[in-house]
Amino acid sequence: MAAYMHVSSPTGVVGILTGLLVLYAVSRCVYNLYFHPLRNYPGPFLHRVTRLAWVWRLLRGTMSFDVLEFHNKYGPVVRVAPDELAFLDAQGWSDIYGHRTGSKAGTEELSKALVFYLPKGQAPAITTENRENHTVLRRLMSHGFSERSMREQEPIIGGYVDLLIQRMRERCVESDAYSDEPLAGDAEKQGRPKAIDLRQWYNFTTFDIIGDLAFGEPFGMLENARYDSWVELITETMRTLVVLAGFRYLGLETVLAPFLWFVQRSRREHLHRVKEKLERRMALDVERPDFIEGLLKKKDEWNLSLDRLQSNANTLIVAGSETTATLLTGVTYLLLSHPEALKKVTAEVRTAFAAEEDITLTSVGKLTYMLACLNEAMRCYPPVPIGLPRVVGRGGTTIAGHEVPEKTYVACWQYAQYHSTANWTEPFEYKPERFLEGSKNPADRHDTLQPFSVGPRNCIGRKYVSGHHPCLSIPIEERVTNLFPSLAYAEMRLILAKILYNFDMRLADPNFNWLDQKAYLLWNKPALNVYLTPVR
Repeated sequence: MAAYMHVSSPTGVVGILTGLLVLYAVSRCVYNLYFHPLRNYPGPFLHRVTRLAWVWRLLRGTMSFDVLEFHNKYGPVVRVAPDELAFLDAQGWSDIYGHRTGSKAGTEELSKALVFYLPKGQAPAITTENRENHTVLRRLMSHGFSERSMREQEPIIGGYVDLLIQRMRERCVESDAYSDEPLAGDAEKQGRPKAIDLRQWYNFTTFDIIGDLAFGEPFGMLENARYDSWVELITETMRTLVVLAGFRYLGLETVLAPFLWFVQRSRREHLHRVKEKLERRMALDVERPDFIEGLLKKKDEWNLSLDRLQSNANTLIVAGSETTATLLTGVTYLLLSHPEALKKVTAEVRTAFAAEEDITLTSVGKLTYMLACLNEAMRCYPPVPIGLPRVVGRGGTTIAGHEVPEKTYVACWQYAQYHSTANWTEPFEYKPERFLEGSKNPADRHDTLQPFSVGPRNCIGRKYVSGHHPCLSIPIEERVTNLFPSLAYAEMRLILAKILYNFDMRLADPNFNWLDQKAYLLWNKPALNVYLTPVR
């Protein structure tokens, strides 16, 4: 009886449950090390044992850099978690993300790993839909990214870029009153130079543009010269998504949901603001050449609920603004810290255009050296540095010559691929010439550079005149030059060209290593303070 009471007591039950949990955890670790289908793939000990090591590094913002070190130590295929592999070779892009052609014709594409992408209770968007729904959504949204739509959008985008230049001219010198107030008249004659945080102003511009193109109204940040509270919420939300993804991988999201209200607060508020803007856009009784028009026209026919419209609008905001602003900030820092490249691209812009009004979304397409600068910046500082996982379907598949079993998560980690000496010569050096015809190093693996991804789910913001999707069979020269200026490239080149045409630039602190950052889903960017001198 005494023994029975001892086991039946609350303390005894807790002890038994604890013992069972420990036994399960130990047995799981032993299985992962010695019996798992991926047991023969190399990788760090703790990462082969438990997913906790992967989650910990991601939450610390170091995983993108750590994967590079793993590849350097263990080779082109690394087991970064018990059930996940990272691939360094360019063939990984085609095999993981690409179209099912050639030897893979007729096989299913590798599906998105929803455990990473889709928080509990959130409606799927174009990035998380199944193959059939993704095809429909992409067709509906493609109108807003067509050549015709982009020409119609040009006055909208150009207007915001012109407002950016106006605001920077007003604020590039110190004010006699408050330093954040604009100066009247010819500002450059009225005071000493004042550092401007270009990271902030690039965000103002890209968010105002995407607000107009997605919802018919800007965020008002260029007009008011300050962040909209919603944009600050987006930054919080990105960090929140990393935390939630980590808990989902560990199977703890449901268990811990009641205790995560403070983590999810920013995400709930952000989605509420998206819904409000979307409802105002839906109330507009007018056709606009924007990204949401195609969805609204077919929402009843395709049974698109408000939640699904909201999720897609949310995706457009983040993908169409934050990543563009990130790359612009990165390329600006890299140019300012490499004077020869800055001198060349500035000369290209100022000799290519006789007047500022000649600089348009279309005309910036002829700036070949600027394009090389942007592509090299994407390599050095990819806006999405992490690996975006897919999951291998039934029967397994072959990736970069390696047999991979079903239910395995697989990814190409962009930062690691772009900074590996196996793919690039002097990978930590900023050398735009490596993208110019006649200057490319044959040892550079240009086919590893896929910042917009490849295949049927590549970024819709980069669309080719011929209608082809980027794939490894297309030479790099065609992939980066023979296209109508897509939203991403055209917007970046227009903004950068206007700034270089109007201002000489220098870093406020030349000794500050701006690239020393953490990388979560996106980069945690510090301010980029720059002195601007207006050019007549």
